[in-house]
Amino acid sequence: MRTFKSLLFVIAIAVLTLAVPVGAAIQLTQVVSGLSNPLFIGHAGDSTGRLFIVERGGVIKVLQPGASTPTIFLNITSKVQSTGNEQGLLGLAFHPAYETNGRFFVFYTRSGGDVVVAEYHVSGDPNFASSVEEILLTIPHSANTNHNGGMLAFGPDNFLYIGVGDGGGANDVPNNAQNLNSLLGKILRIDIDVPEGDKYASPASNPFVTDPNALDEIFAFGMRNPWRFSFDRTDHHLWVADVGQGAREEVNTQIVAGGNYGWRIWEGFACTNNDAALCASQAGYIFPVFDYEHTGGRCSITGGYVYRGLQGAVANGTYVYGDFCTGEIFGWTGGPTQPVLLDTALMISSFGEDESGELYVVGLGGTISKIVSTTPPPPPPTCTYSISPARANFSRTGGTGSVTVTTAAGCDWTAATGETWVAVTGGAIGRGSGAVTYSVQPYSGRQGTRNGRITIAGLAFTVKQSK
Repeated sequence: MRTFKSLLFVIAIAVLTLAVPVGAAIQLTQVVSGLSNPLFIGHAGDSTGRLFIVERGGVIKVLQPGASTPTIFLNITSKVQSTGNEQGLLGLAFHPAYETNGRFFVFYTRSGGDVVVAEYHVSGDPNFASSVEEILLTIPHSANTNHNGGMLAFGPDNFLYIGVGDGGGANDVPNNAQNLNSLLGKILRIDIDVPEGDKYASPASNPFVTDPNALDEIFAFGMRNPWRFSFDRTDHHLWVADVGQGAREEVNTQIVAGGNYGWRIWEGFACTNNDAALCASQAGYIFPVFDYEHTGGRCSITGGYVYRGLQGAVANGTYVYGDFCTGEIFGWTGGPTQPVLLDTALMISSFGEDESGELYVVGLGGTISKIVSTTPPPPPPTCTYSISPARANFSRTGGTGSVTVTTAAGCDWTAATGETWVAVTGGAIGRGSGAVTYSVQPYSGRQGTRNGRITIAGLAFTVKQSK
């Protein structure tokens, strides 16, 4: 990101000259205010509905469902260097099995500027963390205070992905991003589910684990400052927003093992002329899916998420992101343009996602807002149900059958039975028209008839079996 303080004047001018687009596609509903330099919001994946907020100074707060005032979950201000440009407590990720193991991970800059990735655990109280820290990884970063990166996220492979900036300054003079013996300017991937006594391991599938001239932790390289990235919860692709220098901002996906994403040779689709001869051939570089220029006050991308929520805030599959300087929120669906969904007065430091896939915007000035649609959701459908057939007869050998459920799209229904000799084998939960399958066990014992029932969409389906 750009220098927080130096951007204040630029942003003030931009807000005055940029109008809210006519017919804005979204609106923001504020859920929290009064925070101190918030930089991230996320969830623990533990089915509690809680949201966790990262404040730059070294505090993580927890917000209960329906509440508007968070409480302190972890305070590590004594460990965090946060007075310099772009430094502080920058990232948070919960272990995929947090609900059972209570493990979570933080990314911060410590005194002297080095980057730290550390592990913590929840205490006996689910709303307080233990203060015991285990440092997993320390990355030297004392030359400059900017370009720390700061994102942590677990991938679908259950490995921890870490975004690290190029070390700061302009033009990456040491060429850290292209140097495979430096962890700067990279996306790292580590395995934290290792035997007791070990801190972490580099997965065997990491691209450079067998290369003696490269560091094992590196997953992808050629990054300038990957401030925020996210995994699409449907197709699992990794989307990385890499903050540009003086001309362009970019978004990269998919991120492939061993991929070189161009910095310091390329800034977006433009040659930087830092190493002009290398621009003559584009071979070996992976270019962004899109970039945008520093026009209209835009100057620093804040990466977001592919929307997969159920409340229809935006169209499913839209990549939602923003610009820190202008406060604009964009939505990209793969076309040649990047529509502005909403122009805000926020310094957008991050986006976040709750357990159900709804998106939030973090304003560095102290707010968290939920993204909602400007169009009211449609009224729920009028749900009436019919089933066919309504009954079935079976001989003593039993068998299988099916029942068709007819109803309107969007109408939910269930199928269940309390009989020990009848089982619902498919369609126990449905929406819209569908089918229920069932099985009937053989009938043994004395001669006779037995009658059973399956309740489908509130209606009785009768099973009769004779011996």
